[in-house]
Amino acid sequence: MNDATLERFHYDNKIVKYFGAATIIWGVVGMLVGVIAATQLFWPEANLGNPYTTFGRIRPLHTNAVIFAFVGNAIFAGIYYSMPRLLKTPMWNKALGWFHFWGWQLIILSAAITLPLGLTTSKEYAELEWPIDIAIALVWVAFGANMIGTLIKRRERHMYVAIWFYLASFVTVAVLHIFNSLELPVTFWKSYSAYAGVQDALVQWWYGHNAVAFFLTTPFLGLMYYFLPKAANRPVYSYKLSIVHFWSLIFIYMWAGPHHLLYTALPEWAQVLGTIFSVMLIAPSWGGMVNGLLTLRGAWDKVRQDPVLKFMVVAVTAYGMSTFEGPMLSLKNVNAIAHYTDWIVAHVHIGGLGWNGFLTFGVLYWMWPRLFKTNIYSTKLANTHFWIGTLGIIFYALPMYVAALTQFLMLKEFNDAGRLAYPNFLETVIQIVPMYMLRALGGLLYLAGAIIMIYNMWMTAKQGTFQETEEDQAPALAKAYNPAGEFWHRAWERKPVFFTILATIAIAIGGVVEIIPTILVKSNVPTISSVKPYTPLELEGRDLYIANGCVGCHSQMIRPFRSETERYGEYSKAGEFVYDRPFLWGSKRTGPDLHRVGKKYPDSWHYHHMVDPRSMSPGSLMPPYPWMTTNELDNSDLPAKIRTLQQLGVPYPEGFDEQAIAEYDKQAAQIVANLKEAGVEVASNTEIVALIAYLQRLGTDIKQPTASNP
Repeated sequence: MNDATLERFHYDNKIVKYFGAATIIWGVVGMLVGVIAATQLFWPEANLGNPYTTFGRIRPLHTNAVIFAFVGNAIFAGIYYSMPRLLKTPMWNKALGWFHFWGWQLIILSAAITLPLGLTTSKEYAELEWPIDIAIALVWVAFGANMIGTLIKRRERHMYVAIWFYLASFVTVAVLHIFNSLELPVTFWKSYSAYAGVQDALVQWWYGHNAVAFFLTTPFLGLMYYFLPKAANRPVYSYKLSIVHFWSLIFIYMWAGPHHLLYTALPEWAQVLGTIFSVMLIAPSWGGMVNGLLTLRGAWDKVRQDPVLKFMVVAVTAYGMSTFEGPMLSLKNVNAIAHYTDWIVAHVHIGGLGWNGFLTFGVLYWMWPRLFKTNIYSTKLANTHFWIGTLGIIFYALPMYVAALTQFLMLKEFNDAGRLAYPNFLETVIQIVPMYMLRALGGLLYLAGAIIMIYNMWMTAKQGTFQETEEDQAPALAKAYNPAGEFWHRAWERKPVFFTILATIAIAIGGVVEIIPTILVKSNVPTISSVKPYTPLELEGRDLYIANGCVGCHSQMIRPFRSETERYGEYSKAGEFVYDRPFLWGSKRTGPDLHRVGKKYPDSWHYHHMVDPRSMSPGSLMPPYPWMTTNELDNSDLPAKIRTLQQLGVPYPEGFDEQAIAEYDKQAAQIVANLKEAGVEVASNTEIVALIAYLQRLGTDIKQPTASNP
């Protein structure tokens, strides 16, 4: 083929550089916040004595920073580098690319501002309020439009496997984000979920599990399929394995969300479906791991010297470990041990630090020198980063497994008299504090490795010359093409729109089958006539509970285990949560379950516990909240909250919004009087009064069995 048949074009490296730099910067920020949060779990003074830096508020800041800022920017850097080269064309629209970049950074910045301020929906991995949700949707659509436009103008006929994963990730994240974020605004920074209780829990973990699947897994599999063969200079091990791996993975993943809700008030049929499909996930997940590791056949000698391959090998191995452990945790007998303990934290971080973190580091170490037309500044420093990071993962994960098993055994132990050996949850927490210290050390080591990488990347850029555009050439794509006997999947690969439609169908089936019956079939959530909507004061207290991130440490879901019903009270029923928007079942217990805490203690106990937790619970790791006794609660939007909830179906009487303030004042006056009797003077319009009202309501809607009234 002579030069006259070739078309010349240029790849844009500038946007790749920007996304890469953002990855490094936000990664260090997110890891630093994580180390601070880990330190707060054994040293409450590290909460710094103000509402903005307490554990409940910076934990979602940490998760959003590492997932959407660190990992998100890494995904975009990898896609903007690999996709044009795989399709032999520049990205379709440069302006859309820059809108995507700056829009995403502004979203991250808005999260960094709003989450410490307590502006949150409290939904795991979806905490941002509705204006930011809309911005995310717009920026994500711009990203997808740019991808699809690039596919349409490609010069390479067939889509390589990495592109399959990029497309599936775009479509699925869009679907997940839109449906999980359906909410009705009250004000610019406050909304209530369109779903309540059990339905909200199912939709949230359909989103939450698949956000892990299609933001932290499938796009990274796409990056693995491009950068690992490049780094090893070997072709992908098996094309057919990649086909089976891709389609089975995206279909099965969408059914697995309910395994986060085993032994809860979720209908049993949904729990069973979640377990079945979660166990099935082992096969396609390990198909990806095997395809990645066997791509290195004949290149293992390079792993000894090349830090890029070291990072990638450990990343793919960590992916295999996590995707074996996940299905195991979905078995009810294993889940009974692990759920609400630090085992889940360890599981998440094996995937996050090992799979996402290490693959990101490997991609950056491979890509950065090529952008600057030089070699990596220091291979020795890159290897040092690898070993420090690996030690960090070990020091993080192993103590969490020890902590989980220790706590589980203590919580389940009964003495010879048939009573709980450790009835106070706090007794179990005190025993695992040394494990929390080791976990923080692991996080600090991992952060130190990332800082070494920043220096190495900076010096690499300094010694090289940045190549803003990179020239390439390829023949134009001939339009007439329909070869006889073409393999069926090869035919799909040259039809990106058709391929995308098929992927959309594959990912939609699981959600439709699980979610629609749960919402429409009333028998899935049996109603309880004694369960009433929250009073205005309780509603404000609940919103304070949400704003301060209390759900990050306290569950509100008592499972039907003897150890839990003995410790906390009657197990939780689905009908008790019909007015909970959002649901607050929690996913980790650093403190005890609170679903039956109502009326268990006097108002004065809650007051003193919030001012100084250790005065009521010696050894408590909870930070103090003294400002709640003086902060005035602005309830001016209370009528709007009532009207919004009425629109969502909460049966407040007609015109109740006009009576809400008076009802609020009446109940607040009673709590103030109770506190005064106990020698505590407090104003009725303070935050502490509303929070006490909410806590005293929890679990009191149903009559609990007693010895005389079983």
